[in-house]
Amino acid sequence: MNAYRLLLAGIAFACLLLSAVPLAANAACATRADLDERYCDADKDYVADAPVDPAKWRDPQTLVWAYAPIEEPAVYAGLFKDFTTHLGTCLGRQIVYYPVQSSNAEIEAMRSGRLHFAGFSTGPTVEAVNRAGAVPFAAKGIGNDVRGYNLIAIVRADSAFKSLVDLKGRRVAHASAFSNSGHLAPRALFPGEGLAPGVDYAPIMSGGHDKSILGVISGDYDMAAVASDVLERLIERRMVKREDLRVIFTSGIFPTSSFAYAHDLAPQLVDKMKQCFFEFEFTAEMKSEFHGDERFLPIRYDRDWASVREVIDKAGASSF
Repeated sequence: MNAYRLLLAGIAFACLLLSAVPLAANAACATRADLDERYCDADKDYVADAPVDPAKWRDPQTLVWAYAPIEEPAVYAGLFKDFTTHLGTCLGRQIVYYPVQSSNAEIEAMRSGRLHFAGFSTGPTVEAVNRAGAVPFAAKGIGNDVRGYNLIAIVRADSAFKSLVDLKGRRVAHASAFSNSGHLAPRALFPGEGLAPGVDYAPIMSGGHDKSILGVISGDYDMAAVASDVLERLIERRMVKREDLRVIFTSGIFPTSSFAYAHDLAPQLVDKMKQCFFEFEFTAEMKSEFHGDERFLPIRYDRDWASVREVIDKAGASSF
């Protein structure tokens, strides 16, 4: 009986020690900002720090990456083919491009360790940083200028809608829950124009900016909130005629998609990866697709994504 009691006491003590481990780990992290509890931000730059223990750094010989599924994922597999080859040669490793089907799937893939670096669209960049430990370091640009875009509200050119207030009770398309221009920015900015999403209309999630645009033209939606650069790409591909649409609202400029690495990659790998990114000159096809963007430029998430974080805070996006 005494032996049995000793065994129970030993188990209870062991459980107490195990339960104390995460508490101790959390106590060791004084700053976390909006990051998931598995990450720490000791330098207060809003992104996850690399693990303190070098034994936890990852340095794989095969690197898997993805690009934001803003449109059909297969489009980008071919578009980034030369870049993927360049990275393989520059890093001396096998680089695998993985076409993800949604922003949420892309974020979860990095969180689980299946993606080593990725291109995230504007809104999902914040969720990737906070939930998946993504560390944004680059964006597309021309010369020394990082490319930006606007949230625009579009209607059919032959419609009677002249301003946002005309869309009360109408069919309005949003792209997806984490999209900046396709959902979060409208929630933050439209109320100031007299149209409150969720109050004056029920957003219809189309599944993508291209689907929203095509849906307006086909008459499925009366209006859509989309990214200006996506509309321009569809016009350039002759999938859409500019004269078929009217823009009734234009926001200020937001940063474009970010490129980020997983926080636990070995620092020497990260340094080499950045070098490989910044020395690459876009192919003619990439320049055409990305409106003349020529290369990757360095960014700082704390500075360059400040306006996006403000929109998310204003939109109350923590509920998503």
